[in-house]
Amino acid sequence: MTVDNSMSSGYCSLDEDLEDCFFTAKTTFFRSPQNKSSAKNVTLTVEEDKPKTPTIQELKQKIDSYNSKVNNCLLMKMNEDGTYTGFIKVHLKLRRPVTVPATIRPQTIHDALKEVNLANMTEKRTSFYLPLDAIKQLHISSTTTVSEVIQGLLKKFMVMDNPQKFALFKQMQKDGQVLSQKLSLTEYPLYLRLLAGPDTDILSFVLKENETGEVEWDDFSIPELQNFLVILEREEKDKIQQVQKKYDKFKQKLQEALKEANGKPG
Repeated sequence: MTVDNSMSSGYCSLDEDLEDCFFTAKTTFFRSPQNKSSAKNVTLTVEEDKPKTPTIQELKQKIDSYNSKVNNCLLMKMNEDGTYTGFIKVHLKLRRPVTVPATIRPQTIHDALKEVNLANMTEKRTSFYLPLDAIKQLHISSTTTVSEVIQGLLKKFMVMDNPQKFALFKQMQKDGQVLSQKLSLTEYPLYLRLLAGPDTDILSFVLKENETGEVEWDDFSIPELQNFLVILEREEKDKIQQVQKKYDKFKQKLQEALKEANGKPG
């Protein structure tokens, strides 16, 4: 499984193949503007019946039909063992900061060969906002599960948070509404892509926080909780300054209006 960062000039392989492991993250930890859509977001919680497992012949027919609709080189390929490979795009819509190593050296060829995880070589942690609504293109197999997609993305961005804090959603548009449904960790995204076809308006994948209603604070480590406090304090100060500026400006206008009223004759 490989991943292509559309916001970066880099490319890397989630399989850690040396020839594919060129990763540039110069824009990884910067916010990008959020696209405001007129469509309403609706999250579905309805359980769907699992589709019947197709035969090899049916898979070949579906893959041929899929490839006939592809406008680029991102085709699906059937393997001799009955599995197949292809591409999916994942939108990142993470509104909370993620925990990453505070200082880390660039990856060397030796690290790639030995599969050294640089994130585990430092105990210092910091928090960053990943690009909002960035698009990651993944080259995966039909046997790649939702869980593996999530873990692979987090690993490549060196995110130290528990993968259980994230969830992959499938998103569809219907009658002016954006319908979103959380995927099970054992589902196969490439098969869903195959069934829907290459049109991302019909089906797209979105990585979000795994909302469970209430925050499970026990799932967070001490450094994570400390980072959250720092972020909250910073946001609190920003909000206070915004409110003060707003009312200072309002007060100034009132004083100017009173001054003008007092200066008028009669």
